[in-house]
Amino acid sequence: MGLRKGLKAEDLRRCSRTLMLMRHAKTDRQGSQGDRSRQLTDRGQKQARIMGRGLTALGLVPDRIICSGAPRARQTLDGMLKPLGDGPRVDYRESLYESGMQAVFDELAQTEDRDRRVLILGHEPTMSICSQWLAEDNSDPDLLDLLNLGLPPATMVLLGSERPLTDWGTHQARLLGILGPQDLED
Repeated sequence: MGLRKGLKAEDLRRCSRTLMLMRHAKTDRQGSQGDRSRQLTDRGQKQARIMGRGLTALGLVPDRIICSGAPRARQTLDGMLKPLGDGPRVDYRESLYESGMQAVFDELAQTEDRDRRVLILGHEPTMSICSQWLAEDNSDPDLLDLLNLGLPPATMVLLGSERPLTDWGTHQARLLGILGPQDLED
């Protein structure tokens, strides 16, 4: 199992708080009732399982998962949950589909102190833009360039800090790495 450039175990250990911003897995191009109803493809279901197993293997099981209410995000999470076990608390939020960046920042503001590792599963371009806003100015320029391109399906950005998530502001988190299913396949 390989790790994408930038992600180092020692960096993860130095951060008392970790935020994972993830795009849902691969979907059909069109839903029967428009964009919101899009479903995962077989490839997307496989990507979700790989991400769940990979997070577990890396010791990155979230304390809490906040997932968009859109079917494709829910299906991605369903594929990830079995390997993640019973640990994560899960909340579904329609706002992550409807309200973009503001919904992510609202969720951070409401995070409990006991939630040291949080996964927010949503959509593009929100996940990559929020990552750019949260990442410190001195972040690895190659990683920031990847964020400029947007996140591929089932890819997540890992950010860390010693501050509680409720105190995170713009450009105050370490951009620890970007991780996708291709990085986690055996």
